[in-house]
Amino acid sequence: MRETSYSPHQRLYMEEALFEADQAALIGEVPIGAVIVHDGQIVGRGHNLREHGNDATLHAEVRAIEEACATLKSWRLNDCQLYVTIEPCLMCSGAIVNARIPEVFYGARDPKAGAVDSLYQTLTDDRLNHVVTVHEGLLAKSAGERMVTFFRAARKRQKAAKKARRAAQTPEN
Repeated sequence: MRETSYSPHQRLYMEEALFEADQAALIGEVPIGAVIVHDGQIVGRGHNLREHGNDATLHAEVRAIEEACATLKSWRLNDCQLYVTIEPCLMCSGAIVNARIPEVFYGARDPKAGAVDSLYQTLTDDRLNHVVTVHEGLLAKSAGERMVTFFRAARKRQKAAKKARRAAQTPEN
């Protein structure tokens, strides 16, 4: 973990990202949320919409980047910070580098898909044309708990559905 103390403003922005994660969970999406801040103002928001949009690219970070670019009328987000509840994946890390976002704050690590610290170190790889300052662990417990709760419920639903399918296939005596 890189850093353990954060300012009240940084906590507030991550709370906004957690709000976005909650919006995703309300509609059955993986609870990941993101916000982009420019000059102390949120200029982009996003939460996962992959299932609803049937689009693999509808991750929270990508949606927030798209909104921030539209708001600022530029693909370069040079003076922005991204706050995201879970460690970005490889696709999102690529989008962050390409958008030239200089600073990323994330909550919990993603050991299965994280491309910032867990599996790869994409954002800090100095072979790329842009290197990002990364802050890990901001409200990590809250972010991680949302993921655990979501996937526990998903497994429970899958188990119940499997049981129902078996019951429907079993002939009555």
